[in-house]
Amino acid sequence: MATAQPNSSPGSETTSPRPVPSGRSHLRSLMGFQVLGTGSYVPEKVIPNEDLSSLGCDPEWIIQRTGIRERRHAPENIATSDMAYESAIAAIKSAGIETDEIDLIVVGTFTPDSATPSTACRLQERLGIRAAAMDVSAACAGFLYAMITAAQFIKTGTSRRALVVGADLLSRISNPEDKKTYPLFGDGAGAVILGPASDDHGMLSYTLGSEGDGGPLLCVPGGGSREPLTEQGLSEGKQYLYMDGRSVFKWAVRVIEDSIRDVLYDAHLTPDDVSLVLLHQANVRIIDAACENLGFPREKMVVNLDQYGNTSAGSVPLVLDEAMQKGLIHRGDKILLCGFGAGLSWGTTVFQW
Repeated sequence: MATAQPNSSPGSETTSPRPVPSGRSHLRSLMGFQVLGTGSYVPEKVIPNEDLSSLGCDPEWIIQRTGIRERRHAPENIATSDMAYESAIAAIKSAGIETDEIDLIVVGTFTPDSATPSTACRLQERLGIRAAAMDVSAACAGFLYAMITAAQFIKTGTSRRALVVGADLLSRISNPEDKKTYPLFGDGAGAVILGPASDDHGMLSYTLGSEGDGGPLLCVPGGGSREPLTEQGLSEGKQYLYMDGRSVFKWAVRVIEDSIRDVLYDAHLTPDDVSLVLLHQANVRIIDAACENLGFPREKMVVNLDQYGNTSAGSVPLVLDEAMQKGLIHRGDKILLCGFGAGLSWGTTVFQW
């Protein structure tokens, strides 16, 4: 993995104080690459909160506790690789490149079409190109893990055009009988094309981390080599996502605050230096807590949680593409990206566009 020493040049003079580091992050800088294009895809079928009333879910409770008003669910004939493909085509068009220029595909997902072949290989075949292809499994942090992985290839010159996708189809692994978690999740995908650039562009600072001891708080218990699914396991719902919501909420607020403070400190920046903050869209109360505790004005946060719910690895690239479509990102802007979730894992970066 390509690394560099922490940044030493001071940031611009601002009124906000420089954050105090938590001391818990492993920080690196990775410059010399850029985002050439973005794309996204969500299924057409909209599931408003009112449609979940028959499951015992209170529509107003969902809004008050999460900020979610609706989400998208894919039809039976759509798999994760299909959503990844649609977002990839949009990103390729946005970048203005030919499909066969792509020489690396990295897909962040924990809902693959199948255990093997990988979703990335299925996507490569669908695109009709010859390229290295691999999946990265880090759940809601999957896009950040995939993006940083691909950026290493760009930085070292072993890739010229990398396609990075975050995609998850959570309606297939959410338990409709669990009225506390089922309303939270939706299906979606987002993609970016990465290419080389001058050292003025890239990740001024980033951190990847995990706390595996919290794994049982957010997991799919059955279906792997440790606990293959049986008839009894299926009847107990072990094929579905389990979440200890209260504990994960507290962890998420802490890890967002700590990791963002750390990357800002390492990059010699303050909240005033940041143009946009693009967080994983898990819960509006988490986003609001981050705004308040870190000193970011709410208008710097791009939020689409109300439309799509939690799309896991699709979340950050979806909101990134929305920001690009709205013209909110300009060359030279400093953008904060943060993904966090099952593992428990996180990835956070301050990106110089």
